[in-house]
Amino acid sequence: MRDFLPADKARRERVLAVIRERYRAHGFDEIETPVMEDYDRLHAGIGGDNEKLSFSILKRGMDADGIRAAADDPAALADLGLRYDLTVPLARFYATHRASLPTVFRSIQIAPVWRAERPQKGRYRQFMQCDIDVIGDASARAEAELMVASLDVLDALGLEGGTIRVNDRRALDAMLDVFGFAPEERPGVLITIDKLDKVGPSGVVEELRGRGVDAAAVDAFAAYVERPVAGSSFDEAGIRAALPDGVPGEVVAHLVDLGDTVAAARGGAVPLVFDPFLVRGMGYYTGTIFELAHPSVDYSLGGGGRYDGMIGRFLGQQVPAVGFSIGFERIVDLLPVTDADGERSVVLVHDRDVPFAQLLFIKTALVAQGARVRVEQRAKNMKALLERSAADGYTSFATVTTGSTVDDLELKPLA
Repeated sequence: MRDFLPADKARRERVLAVIRERYRAHGFDEIETPVMEDYDRLHAGIGGDNEKLSFSILKRGMDADGIRAAADDPAALADLGLRYDLTVPLARFYATHRASLPTVFRSIQIAPVWRAERPQKGRYRQFMQCDIDVIGDASARAEAELMVASLDVLDALGLEGGTIRVNDRRALDAMLDVFGFAPEERPGVLITIDKLDKVGPSGVVEELRGRGVDAAAVDAFAAYVERPVAGSSFDEAGIRAALPDGVPGEVVAHLVDLGDTVAAARGGAVPLVFDPFLVRGMGYYTGTIFELAHPSVDYSLGGGGRYDGMIGRFLGQQVPAVGFSIGFERIVDLLPVTDADGERSVVLVHDRDVPFAQLLFIKTALVAQGARVRVEQRAKNMKALLERSAADGYTSFATVTTGSTVDDLELKPLA
Protein backbone atom coordinates (compact mmCIF):
# COMPACT_ATOMS: atom_id res chain seq x y z
CA MET A 1 0.00 0.00 0.00
CA ARG A 2 1.48 3.29 -1.06
CA ASP A 3 1.46 7.01 -0.37
CA PHE A 4 1.38 9.40 -3.32
CA LEU A 5 3.07 12.80 -3.33
CA PRO A 6 1.11 15.70 -4.87
CA ALA A 7 2.69 15.43 -8.34
CA ASP A 8 2.07 11.66 -8.49
CA LYS A 9 -1.49 12.08 -7.24
CA ALA A 10 -2.19 14.79 -9.82
CA ARG A 11 -0.81 12.59 -12.58
CA ARG A 12 -2.97 9.65 -11.52
CA GLU A 13 -6.05 11.86 -11.39
CA ARG A 14 -5.39 13.15 -14.91
CA VAL A 15 -5.24 9.57 -16.20
CA LEU A 16 -8.40 8.67 -14.29
CA ALA A 17 -10.15 11.71 -15.77
CA VAL A 18 -9.34 10.51 -19.30
CA ILE A 19 -10.59 7.00 -18.52
CA ARG A 20 -13.82 8.30 -16.99
CA GLU A 21 -14.45 10.73 -19.85
CA ARG A 22 -13.93 8.13 -22.60
CA TYR A 23 -16.02 5.47 -20.88
CA ARG A 24 -18.84 7.93 -20.24
CA ALA A 25 -18.64 9.01 -23.87
CA HIS A 26 -19.34 5.38 -24.81
CA GLY A 27 -22.56 5.34 -22.77
CA PHE A 28 -21.39 3.78 -19.49
CA ASP A 29 -22.65 5.12 -16.14
CA GLU A 30 -20.54 5.24 -12.99
CA ILE A 31 -21.65 3.54 -9.78
CA GLU A 32 -20.07 3.13 -6.34
CA THR A 33 -20.12 0.13 -4.01
CA PRO A 34 -18.85 -0.31 -0.42
CA VAL A 35 -15.24 -1.35 0.16
CA MET A 36 -16.50 -4.31 2.24
CA GLU A 37 -18.64 -7.27 1.24
CA ASP A 38 -19.98 -10.23 3.22
CA TYR A 39 -17.33 -12.85 3.93
CA ASP A 40 -19.48 -15.64 2.44
CA ARG A 41 -19.92 -13.67 -0.77
CA LEU A 42 -16.19 -13.09 -1.14
CA HIS A 43 -15.52 -16.80 -0.55
CA ALA A 44 -18.25 -18.32 -2.68
CA GLY A 45 -15.81 -20.15 -4.96
CA ILE A 46 -16.15 -17.69 -7.85
CA GLY A 47 -13.06 -15.53 -7.28
CA GLY A 48 -10.38 -18.11 -8.02
CA ASP A 49 -7.08 -17.65 -6.22
CA ASN A 50 -8.05 -14.10 -5.30
CA GLU A 51 -10.29 -15.51 -2.57
CA LYS A 52 -7.16 -16.74 -0.81
CA LEU A 53 -5.81 -13.18 -0.92
CA SER A 54 -8.85 -11.56 0.64
CA PHE A 55 -8.38 -9.40 3.75
CA SER A 56 -10.96 -10.55 6.29
CA ILE A 57 -12.46 -8.34 8.99
CA LEU A 58 -12.80 -9.74 12.50
CA LYS A 59 -16.32 -9.91 13.85
CA ARG A 60 -17.07 -7.07 16.22
CA GLY A 61 -17.56 -7.85 19.89
CA MET A 62 -15.69 -11.17 20.04
CA ASP A 63 -13.90 -11.77 23.33
CA ALA A 64 -10.67 -13.75 23.75
CA ASP A 65 -12.50 -17.00 24.49
CA GLY A 66 -14.63 -16.63 21.36
CA ILE A 67 -11.60 -15.93 19.21
CA ARG A 68 -9.77 -18.98 20.60
CA ALA A 69 -12.80 -21.19 20.01
CA ALA A 70 -13.08 -20.06 16.38
CA ALA A 71 -9.35 -19.94 15.64
CA ASP A 72 -9.47 -22.89 13.24
CA ASP A 73 -12.46 -21.59 11.25
CA PRO A 74 -11.91 -18.30 9.34
CA ALA A 75 -15.62 -18.05 8.56
CA ALA A 76 -16.39 -18.10 12.28
CA LEU A 77 -13.87 -15.32 12.97
CA ALA A 78 -14.90 -12.95 10.18
CA ASP A 79 -18.19 -11.86 8.69
CA LEU A 80 -16.87 -9.18 6.30
CA GLY A 81 -13.89 -8.67 4.03
CA LEU A 82 -12.29 -6.02 1.84
CA ARG A 83 -13.23 -6.47 -1.82
CA TYR A 84 -10.49 -8.12 -3.91
CA ASP A 85 -12.07 -7.04 -7.20
CA LEU A 86 -15.04 -5.01 -8.43
CA THR A 87 -16.93 -7.80 -10.21
CA VAL A 88 -18.28 -9.60 -7.14
CA PRO A 89 -19.58 -6.30 -5.67
CA LEU A 90 -21.16 -5.43 -9.05
CA ALA A 91 -23.03 -8.74 -9.15
CA ARG A 92 -24.40 -8.07 -5.66
CA PHE A 93 -25.21 -4.46 -6.63
CA TYR A 94 -27.16 -5.53 -9.72
CA ALA A 95 -29.10 -8.20 -7.84
CA THR A 96 -30.05 -5.58 -5.22
CA HIS A 97 -30.97 -2.71 -7.56
CA ARG A 98 -32.15 -4.46 -10.71
CA ALA A 99 -35.61 -2.87 -10.63
CA SER A 100 -34.05 0.60 -10.83
CA LEU A 101 -31.66 -0.21 -13.69
CA PRO A 102 -32.16 -0.41 -17.48
CA THR A 103 -32.63 -3.79 -19.16
CA VAL A 104 -29.09 -3.57 -20.51
CA PHE A 105 -26.97 -1.90 -17.85
CA ARG A 106 -23.55 -0.44 -18.74
CA SER A 107 -21.58 0.36 -15.60
CA ILE A 108 -18.31 2.04 -14.70
CA GLN A 109 -16.57 1.29 -11.41
CA ILE A 110 -13.30 3.05 -10.56
CA ALA A 111 -12.13 2.30 -7.05
CA PRO A 112 -9.40 0.68 -4.96
CA VAL A 113 -9.34 -3.04 -4.18
CA TRP A 114 -7.23 -5.01 -1.70
CA ARG A 115 -5.35 -8.29 -1.97
CA ALA A 116 -2.90 -9.83 0.49
CA GLU A 117 -0.21 -10.06 -2.18
CA ARG A 118 3.48 -10.52 -1.53
CA PRO A 119 4.65 -7.01 -2.45
CA GLN A 120 6.88 -6.83 -5.52
CA LYS A 121 7.28 -4.66 -8.60
CA GLY A 122 3.88 -4.29 -10.26
CA ARG A 123 1.99 -6.08 -7.46
CA TYR A 124 0.43 -4.09 -4.64
CA ARG A 125 -1.82 -4.85 -1.70
CA GLN A 126 -3.99 -1.85 -2.54
CA PHE A 127 -4.46 -0.79 -6.13
CA MET A 128 -6.96 0.96 -8.37
CA GLN A 129 -9.24 -0.94 -10.72
CA CYS A 130 -11.12 0.66 -13.61
CA ASP A 131 -13.95 -1.63 -14.71
CA ILE A 132 -16.67 -1.39 -17.29
CA ASP A 133 -19.37 -4.05 -17.54
CA VAL A 134 -22.41 -4.78 -19.67
CA ILE A 135 -25.19 -6.70 -17.90
CA GLY A 136 -28.23 -8.05 -19.72
CA ASP A 137 -26.84 -8.60 -23.24
CA ALA A 138 -25.79 -12.12 -24.25
CA SER A 139 -24.68 -11.17 -27.77
CA ALA A 140 -21.17 -10.42 -29.04
CA ARG A 141 -22.03 -6.74 -29.27
CA ALA A 142 -21.61 -6.46 -25.48
CA GLU A 143 -17.99 -7.65 -25.71
CA ALA A 144 -17.50 -5.40 -28.75
CA GLU A 145 -18.66 -2.32 -26.82
CA LEU A 146 -16.19 -3.08 -24.03
CA MET A 147 -13.31 -3.62 -26.43
CA VAL A 148 -13.95 -0.54 -28.56
CA ALA A 149 -14.30 1.68 -25.47
CA SER A 150 -11.10 0.32 -23.91
CA LEU A 151 -9.09 0.71 -27.12
CA ASP A 152 -10.42 4.26 -27.29
CA VAL A 153 -9.05 4.87 -23.78
CA LEU A 154 -5.59 3.71 -24.85
CA ASP A 155 -5.73 5.99 -27.89
CA ALA A 156 -6.80 8.96 -25.75
CA LEU A 157 -3.85 8.33 -23.43
CA GLY A 158 -1.42 8.36 -26.35
CA LEU A 159 -0.96 4.57 -26.45
CA GLU A 160 -2.18 3.92 -29.98
CA GLY A 161 -1.60 0.52 -31.53
CA GLY A 162 -3.21 -1.58 -28.81
CA THR A 163 -4.60 -5.01 -29.62
CA ILE A 164 -6.77 -7.50 -27.75
CA ARG A 165 -6.04 -11.23 -27.40
CA VAL A 166 -9.29 -13.18 -27.47
CA ASN A 167 -10.40 -16.69 -26.61
CA ASP A 168 -13.50 -18.41 -25.27
CA ARG A 169 -13.71 -20.66 -22.23
CA ARG A 170 -16.16 -22.84 -24.13
CA ALA A 171 -13.53 -23.35 -26.83
CA LEU A 172 -10.97 -24.24 -24.16
CA ASP A 173 -13.33 -26.80 -22.63
CA ALA A 174 -14.00 -28.30 -26.06
CA MET A 175 -10.26 -28.50 -26.78
CA LEU A 176 -9.57 -30.29 -23.50
CA ASP A 177 -12.39 -32.68 -24.31
CA VAL A 178 -10.96 -33.35 -27.77
CA PHE A 179 -7.51 -34.02 -26.26
CA GLY A 180 -9.05 -36.43 -23.76
CA PHE A 181 -8.58 -34.71 -20.39
CA ALA A 182 -11.11 -35.88 -17.82
CA PRO A 183 -13.43 -33.20 -16.35
CA GLU A 184 -11.89 -33.48 -12.90
CA GLU A 185 -8.40 -32.89 -14.39
CA ARG A 186 -9.28 -29.71 -16.26
CA PRO A 187 -8.96 -27.03 -13.57
CA GLY A 188 -5.36 -28.07 -12.90
CA VAL A 189 -4.65 -28.49 -16.61
CA LEU A 190 -5.84 -24.95 -17.30
CA ILE A 191 -3.59 -23.58 -14.53
CA THR A 192 -0.64 -25.20 -16.29
CA ILE A 193 -1.67 -24.12 -19.81
CA ASP A 194 -1.95 -20.56 -18.49
CA LYS A 195 1.86 -20.63 -18.04
CA LEU A 196 2.47 -21.14 -21.76
CA ASP A 197 3.83 -17.61 -22.29
CA LYS A 198 6.25 -18.01 -19.37
CA VAL A 199 7.62 -21.56 -19.74
CA GLY A 200 6.87 -22.39 -23.39
CA PRO A 201 5.26 -25.52 -24.87
CA SER A 202 7.90 -27.92 -23.58
CA GLY A 203 7.64 -26.53 -20.04
CA VAL A 204 3.84 -26.86 -20.08
CA VAL A 205 3.99 -30.42 -21.39
CA GLU A 206 6.56 -31.36 -18.74
CA GLU A 207 4.40 -29.91 -15.97
CA LEU A 208 1.30 -31.67 -17.30
CA ARG A 209 3.15 -34.99 -17.20
CA GLY A 210 4.22 -34.20 -13.64
CA ARG A 211 0.60 -33.65 -12.67
CA GLY A 212 -0.14 -37.30 -13.45
CA VAL A 213 -3.03 -36.52 -15.78
CA ASP A 214 -4.02 -38.79 -18.68
CA ALA A 215 -0.82 -39.46 -20.65
CA ALA A 216 -2.60 -39.87 -23.99
CA ALA A 217 -4.32 -36.50 -23.48
CA VAL A 218 -0.94 -34.86 -22.78
CA ASP A 219 0.47 -36.46 -25.95
CA ALA A 220 -2.46 -35.09 -27.96
CA PHE A 221 -1.99 -31.64 -26.44
CA ALA A 222 1.78 -31.72 -27.12
CA ALA A 223 1.27 -32.67 -30.76
CA TYR A 224 -1.26 -29.89 -31.18
CA VAL A 225 0.62 -27.08 -29.42
CA GLU A 226 3.93 -27.90 -31.14
CA ARG A 227 2.49 -28.15 -34.65
CA PRO A 228 3.62 -25.51 -37.16
CA VAL A 229 1.05 -22.72 -37.39
CA ALA A 230 0.90 -20.07 -40.09
CA GLY A 231 -0.24 -16.56 -39.18
CA SER A 232 -4.02 -16.44 -39.00
CA SER A 233 -6.54 -13.62 -39.29
CA PHE A 234 -9.45 -12.98 -36.94
CA ASP A 235 -12.11 -14.45 -39.22
CA GLU A 236 -13.84 -17.81 -39.51
CA ALA A 237 -11.05 -19.44 -41.49
CA GLY A 238 -8.34 -18.14 -39.17
CA ILE A 239 -10.17 -19.10 -35.97
CA ARG A 240 -11.03 -22.58 -37.22
CA ALA A 241 -7.42 -23.11 -38.33
CA ALA A 242 -6.25 -22.35 -34.79
CA LEU A 243 -8.69 -24.82 -33.19
CA PRO A 244 -8.91 -28.60 -33.36
CA ASP A 245 -11.97 -30.23 -34.89
CA GLY A 246 -14.81 -30.57 -32.43
CA VAL A 247 -15.18 -27.01 -31.13
CA PRO A 248 -18.89 -26.05 -31.30
CA GLY A 249 -19.84 -23.95 -34.31
CA GLU A 250 -21.78 -21.44 -32.20
CA VAL A 251 -18.57 -20.56 -30.32
CA VAL A 252 -16.74 -19.85 -33.57
CA ALA A 253 -19.72 -17.86 -34.86
CA HIS A 254 -19.76 -15.77 -31.68
CA LEU A 255 -16.07 -14.92 -32.12
CA VAL A 256 -16.49 -14.11 -35.82
CA ASP A 257 -19.42 -11.81 -35.02
CA LEU A 258 -17.29 -10.11 -32.39
CA GLY A 259 -14.45 -9.54 -34.84
CA ASP A 260 -16.77 -8.14 -37.51
CA THR A 261 -18.39 -5.73 -35.04
CA VAL A 262 -15.11 -4.40 -33.66
CA ALA A 263 -13.68 -4.05 -37.16
CA ALA A 264 -16.67 -1.99 -38.25
CA ALA A 265 -16.33 0.29 -35.22
CA ARG A 266 -12.58 0.74 -35.73
CA GLY A 267 -12.84 1.65 -39.41
CA GLY A 268 -12.14 -1.75 -40.95
CA ALA A 269 -9.01 -2.79 -39.06
CA VAL A 270 -9.38 -5.76 -36.70
CA PRO A 271 -7.25 -5.11 -33.59
CA LEU A 272 -8.07 -8.60 -32.29
CA VAL A 273 -5.79 -11.64 -32.11
CA PHE A 274 -7.26 -15.09 -31.54
CA ASP A 275 -5.27 -17.03 -28.92
CA PRO A 276 -6.63 -20.55 -28.33
CA PHE A 277 -4.47 -20.92 -25.20
CA LEU A 278 -5.49 -17.72 -23.45
CA VAL A 279 -6.95 -18.93 -20.13
CA ARG A 280 -7.36 -16.12 -17.55
CA GLY A 281 -7.60 -17.59 -14.09
CA MET A 282 -10.90 -16.31 -12.71
CA GLY A 283 -13.25 -19.18 -12.02
CA TYR A 284 -16.39 -17.24 -12.92
CA TYR A 285 -15.69 -16.83 -16.66
CA THR A 286 -18.17 -18.73 -18.83
CA GLY A 287 -17.53 -17.52 -22.42
CA THR A 288 -15.40 -14.96 -24.20
CA ILE A 289 -12.17 -13.95 -22.42
CA PHE A 290 -9.70 -11.28 -23.51
CA GLU A 291 -6.56 -9.36 -22.59
CA LEU A 292 -5.41 -5.91 -23.69
CA ALA A 293 -1.91 -5.76 -25.19
CA HIS A 294 0.39 -3.00 -26.40
CA PRO A 295 3.53 -3.41 -28.52
CA SER A 296 5.66 -1.42 -26.05
CA VAL A 297 5.38 -4.05 -23.27
CA ASP A 298 5.25 -7.83 -22.97
CA TYR A 299 2.52 -7.91 -20.32
CA SER A 300 -1.20 -7.23 -20.53
CA LEU A 301 -2.68 -3.80 -19.77
CA GLY A 302 -6.09 -5.15 -18.80
CA GLY A 303 -8.51 -7.92 -19.48
CA GLY A 304 -11.85 -9.45 -18.76
CA GLY A 305 -14.47 -11.86 -19.93
CA ARG A 306 -18.03 -13.08 -19.83
CA TYR A 307 -19.37 -14.27 -16.48
CA ASP A 308 -22.97 -15.25 -17.19
CA GLY A 309 -23.31 -17.46 -14.10
CA MET A 310 -22.30 -15.07 -11.34
CA ILE A 311 -25.31 -12.77 -10.96
CA GLY A 312 -27.62 -15.77 -10.89
CA ARG A 313 -26.05 -16.83 -7.61
CA PHE A 314 -27.41 -13.66 -6.00
CA LEU A 315 -30.58 -13.17 -8.04
CA GLY A 316 -31.86 -16.72 -8.44
CA GLN A 317 -32.09 -16.44 -12.24
CA GLN A 318 -29.44 -16.26 -14.92
CA VAL A 319 -28.42 -12.84 -16.27
CA PRO A 320 -25.77 -12.45 -19.01
CA ALA A 321 -22.83 -10.27 -18.05
CA VAL A 322 -19.39 -9.37 -19.40
CA GLY A 323 -16.71 -7.04 -18.04
CA PHE A 324 -13.39 -5.42 -18.85
CA SER A 325 -10.82 -4.10 -16.37
CA ILE A 326 -8.16 -1.59 -17.41
CA GLY A 327 -4.81 -2.18 -15.69
CA PHE A 328 -4.62 1.33 -14.27
CA GLU A 329 -1.41 0.91 -12.25
CA ARG A 330 0.44 -0.56 -15.21
CA ILE A 331 -0.80 2.14 -17.57
CA VAL A 332 0.20 4.96 -15.20
CA ASP A 333 3.70 3.49 -14.94
CA LEU A 334 3.89 3.20 -18.72
CA LEU A 335 2.92 6.77 -19.55
CA PRO A 336 5.68 9.40 -19.77
CA VAL A 337 5.88 11.99 -17.02
CA THR A 338 4.44 15.24 -18.39
CA ASP A 339 3.42 18.61 -17.06
CA ALA A 340 -0.15 19.40 -16.06
CA ASP A 341 -1.42 18.77 -19.59
CA GLY A 342 -1.61 22.43 -20.52
CA GLU A 343 -3.18 23.53 -17.23
CA ARG A 344 -2.44 27.16 -16.38
CA SER A 345 -0.80 27.07 -12.97
CA VAL A 346 0.92 29.95 -11.20
CA VAL A 347 2.95 30.42 -8.04
CA LEU A 348 2.65 33.95 -6.61
CA VAL A 349 5.89 34.81 -4.81
CA HIS A 350 5.55 37.76 -2.43
CA ASP A 351 7.56 39.70 0.12
CA ARG A 352 6.59 39.69 3.78
CA ASP A 353 5.17 43.24 3.65
CA VAL A 354 2.58 42.57 0.93
CA PRO A 355 -0.93 42.67 2.50
CA PHE A 356 -2.58 39.27 2.41
CA ALA A 357 -5.86 40.87 1.29
CA GLN A 358 -4.05 42.07 -1.84
CA LEU A 359 -2.57 38.58 -2.44
CA LEU A 360 -5.92 36.88 -1.98
CA PHE A 361 -7.61 39.38 -4.35
CA ILE A 362 -5.03 38.63 -7.09
CA LYS A 363 -5.25 34.90 -6.45
CA THR A 364 -9.06 34.94 -6.65
CA ALA A 365 -8.95 36.86 -9.93
CA LEU A 366 -6.54 34.33 -11.48
CA VAL A 367 -8.62 31.41 -10.23
CA ALA A 368 -11.68 32.98 -11.83
CA GLN A 369 -9.75 33.01 -15.12
CA GLY A 370 -9.25 29.24 -14.83
CA ALA A 371 -5.77 29.13 -13.31
CA ARG A 372 -4.47 27.01 -10.46
CA VAL A 373 -2.72 29.33 -7.99
CA ARG A 374 -0.44 28.89 -5.00
CA VAL A 375 0.82 31.74 -2.79
CA GLU A 376 4.39 31.47 -1.45
CA GLN A 377 6.38 33.92 0.65
CA ARG A 378 9.82 34.72 -0.80
CA ALA A 379 12.45 32.37 0.65
CA LYS A 380 16.18 32.72 1.06
CA ASN A 381 16.63 29.74 -1.24
CA MET A 382 14.40 30.71 -4.14
CA LYS A 383 15.84 27.97 -6.35
CA ALA A 384 14.59 25.27 -3.98
CA LEU A 385 11.17 26.91 -3.71
CA LEU A 386 10.74 27.09 -7.49
CA GLU A 387 12.03 23.54 -8.02
CA ARG A 388 9.52 22.22 -5.49
CA SER A 389 6.72 24.17 -7.18
CA ALA A 390 7.69 22.70 -10.56
CA ALA A 391 7.74 19.19 -9.04
CA ASP A 392 4.21 19.82 -7.75
CA GLY A 393 3.03 20.53 -11.28
CA TYR A 394 3.13 24.33 -11.45
CA THR A 395 4.26 25.79 -14.75
CA SER A 396 4.92 29.49 -14.04
CA PHE A 397 5.53 32.02 -11.29
CA ALA A 398 5.14 35.75 -10.77
CA THR A 399 6.46 38.20 -8.19
CA VAL A 400 3.90 40.28 -6.26
CA THR A 401 4.92 43.53 -4.57
CA THR A 402 2.89 45.99 -2.56
CA GLY A 403 0.38 47.65 -4.86
CA SER A 404 0.66 45.05 -7.66
CA THR A 405 -2.47 44.19 -9.64
CA VAL A 406 -3.34 41.24 -11.83
CA ASP A 407 -2.44 43.27 -14.91
CA ASP A 408 1.01 44.03 -13.47
CA LEU A 409 2.01 40.38 -13.11
CA GLU A 410 4.91 39.14 -15.24
CA LEU A 411 4.57 35.38 -15.59
CA LYS A 412 7.81 33.46 -15.99
CA PRO A 413 8.11 29.74 -16.80
CA LEU A 414 9.31 27.46 -14.03
CA ALA A 415 11.09 25.11 -16.42
